[in-house]
Amino acid sequence: MVKHRDRDPCRTFRHGSGSISALVFAAGAVALWSTNALVGKSLLASHPVSQVQFLQFAGAALVFAAIRLMSRESAAPVAAGAALVPLAVGFIGLVGTMVLQYMAFASMPVIEANLVAYTWPLMVAAAVIAFENPQRPVLLGLAAVVGFIGVALVISGGRNQSWLQGDLVGYLTAFGSALCMAFYSIMVGRVVTSPERLLLPSALIGVALTFLWCVHDGFAWPVGTDLALGLYLGAGPMGLGYYFWSRALKLEGSGKVAVVAYLTPIASTLLLTLSGERLTMTAIVGAVLVIGSCVAVGVERSEAENHV
Repeated sequence: MVKHRDRDPCRTFRHGSGSISALVFAAGAVALWSTNALVGKSLLASHPVSQVQFLQFAGAALVFAAIRLMSRESAAPVAAGAALVPLAVGFIGLVGTMVLQYMAFASMPVIEANLVAYTWPLMVAAAVIAFENPQRPVLLGLAAVVGFIGVALVISGGRNQSWLQGDLVGYLTAFGSALCMAFYSIMVGRVVTSPERLLLPSALIGVALTFLWCVHDGFAWPVGTDLALGLYLGAGPMGLGYYFWSRALKLEGSGKVAVVAYLTPIASTLLLTLSGERLTMTAIVGAVLVIGSCVAVGVERSEAENHV
């Protein structure tokens, strides 16, 4: 009797097509996120974090609302209790991540805050080891450690200052931001709500909360270029960045595409270098380690899925 390797070629094609689409969406998110630190740093130099955050959430809410209006998906009725789960996922993932990240940006060197905040892919890898029973957990763990070391080398190799220049609040909020984003990346693929429906309510809540924050700090709205940059942070890295990332994770799951996020601190550091920062040989070595860890984790996840 002949043993068929694949009883449904169409299913294999659809899976491959989904993987490519997921990687395209993930790459789009990383491209947008890589500009976040550079633009955010320039705005925070002359504006309080409350105003920058208000513009971000306003821009993101406009993007999610526009996507929702263009979507043909009809809303299925859900119980009140069931609706709380996607609301919590969106709130923690969007509001929690971004507010804590920008509090860290305002409390410590942005380049360090960016490093700590982007340890969330390592947290996702740790969750895979703990809960998904990978075939080679030691390899996955070592790859995650190598990735963290590589990111640290990239960031520390780009400047001459010593480490730990920020205060304790900055490091705690950056770490909290990483936890929120790791939680979102793990959970977003497990809820059936579409990305725009998941994120729009959270963005509107963010608009309301940051508006009250602005009232407390006082009004001195940015104009001209600063206003455009603030809205870009909302429409680009926060709005389309989150939407692309959510689509990628819904297509492929948190394991394979999450490692692409390792490239964000690499890309953002390159942008900082182009703006005048110096890139040393240490940073180049770190970039090689990060890319190598991405390949190792991605290969491990792909082999694990192929054996299922």
